[in-house]
Amino acid sequence: MTKRTVRIGAGAGYAGDRIEPAVELAEQGRLDCLVFECLAERTIALAQLQKRKDPSLGYDPLLAERMRAVLGPCRAGGVRIVTNSGAANPFAAAEKVREIARGLGLDGLRIAAVTGDDVLDTLGPDARVEETGGTLAEIRDRVVSANAYIGAGPLAEALSGGADVVVTGRAADTAIFMAPLVHAFGWSMDDWPRLGRGALVGHLLECAGQITGGYFADPGVKDVPDLARLGFPIGEVDEDGSLVITKVEGSGGCVTAATCKEQLLYEIDDPTRYFAPDVIADFSRVTLSEEGPDRVRIQGGSGHGRPETLKVSMGYRDGWIGEGQISYAGPGAVARARLALAIVEERLRLTGARCRETRFDLVGVDALHGDALSGDTPEPYEVRARVVARTDSSAEASRIGNEVEALYTNGPAGGGGATKQVREVIGVASTYVPRQQVTTAVTYLEV
Repeated sequence: MTKRTVRIGAGAGYAGDRIEPAVELAEQGRLDCLVFECLAERTIALAQLQKRKDPSLGYDPLLAERMRAVLGPCRAGGVRIVTNSGAANPFAAAEKVREIARGLGLDGLRIAAVTGDDVLDTLGPDARVEETGGTLAEIRDRVVSANAYIGAGPLAEALSGGADVVVTGRAADTAIFMAPLVHAFGWSMDDWPRLGRGALVGHLLECAGQITGGYFADPGVKDVPDLARLGFPIGEVDEDGSLVITKVEGSGGCVTAATCKEQLLYEIDDPTRYFAPDVIADFSRVTLSEEGPDRVRIQGGSGHGRPETLKVSMGYRDGWIGEGQISYAGPGAVARARLALAIVEERLRLTGARCRETRFDLVGVDALHGDALSGDTPEPYEVRARVVARTDSSAEASRIGNEVEALYTNGPAGGGGATKQVREVIGVASTYVPRQQVTTAVTYLEV
């Protein structure tokens, strides 16, 4: 029997998101499903590197903390959980959830691991790299991950199989929100208008606090109340796919037509052709109306067909970043900081540093928009000099911060607060594979 309305809460919009708003949703949101979207393009590549070091890891580092916080209230309220926190290792993540559930005494909990998005071993050398027009063969020895964006089907299957918690890897953001709808309403996977509206639901909820005023806030222009207690959104979804966006009463932030419009336009190219694994959605006729405080009804989405290919996100090693920063303050701070940058630039040349790219920025003056937009602004009283370079080795990268730190005694007067760091760069590239090349599987674990 299908339900007429499904309440879905967005428990996270990225891997490091706050946990308290998710607990608030679990305890007070009267939800059917709590969804955690925790997987960016680089996140999964970093998780693959972690998995190579330890096969029991490779999932979201905050998974355990999140599950300890929400499993109890979700079980008490009959709330199911769907998340892509499995990253590079969904099965290990599901085992961790089972371990936590046992520790909490949640007997009878059923957990599903959805796998199959990892296609690294099946990609051929002729696969086209979209960003360069070249082939995978050109970067194959540096590729550390290749994960296809799977759709809602296997996640809905897991829910239909009785899973209380569904953990997957690189599912599309829209898919993890659409799956509870496909399951609850029994939508056919070729009902394009409803699937298009399901993609709209996912698109609006995927970034959590963005739609409740977080990314929207701009003091004096777009004021948002109580941002320190920002509440995450709830989607009340009808069987036809129309929805109301709201939040827990009394939580911080706001839900208005304006906040929803900004999220609707987020990362949109052609609103008539928003590609998802399950449907090509059409957002061009979407309408929004405020039904009351913190309640916005959204209608009018549709969709047609589905792509014959699935996008694959590939992570590859792309060198090292060396960085150094130092602050200057007081009269002449900008001039002293510019001298500091000039000294480091010349030192890198004199010492033969092998840098593929370099940046010399004054944070607070020209670091974001350059001299063209920033040159005529009033000179600040304090400024931070920043030097960054991309290199082919960590040893070369370490030279950047060392030269900046040496400004303490070898550069202009008054430098302080020097910091330095070295980090490996994981680049992201894309390709496409026929959807039949991706085979998913659902594995159940019992508590």
